[in-house]
Amino acid sequence: MSSTSSHFAQLLGTVRKLLGEQGCPWDKRQTNTSLKKYLTSELDELIAAIDNGDHENICEELGDLLYLILLVSEINCRNGLFSIDDVIHAVDSKLVRRHPHVFEKFSILSDDELRQQWLAIKSQEKLSK
Repeated sequence: MSSTSSHFAQLLGTVRKLLGEQGCPWDKRQTNTSLKKYLTSELDELIAAIDNGDHENICEELGDLLYLILLVSEINCRNGLFSIDDVIHAVDSKLVRRHPHVFEKFSILSDDELRQQWLAIKSQEKLSK
């Protein structure tokens, strides 16, 4: 297991323990709705850190967002809706699908062509749903 995989698994285990029987009462009370304000706050803090060029704080705020993403995923998993594996698979599939110029047939496109391609693929995905 790579170092990244090991650290991710450790963090996921920490979140699961926080939600467990002997976990944190605050974490266990959270819902998708109750976490919205924290997601907004942490995103605002990340944007401020980026604006300030504060790389140490960018790292910290990304970690806070990652924790919240895992927490929301685990809450939904416990409700039988989806897991973090589903989230990871969905975003990976979307990235591959929306970048055919990289994953299907490599081609160099202008920024405008990339945007048009992205929008066309996104529009087609919406129609398919």
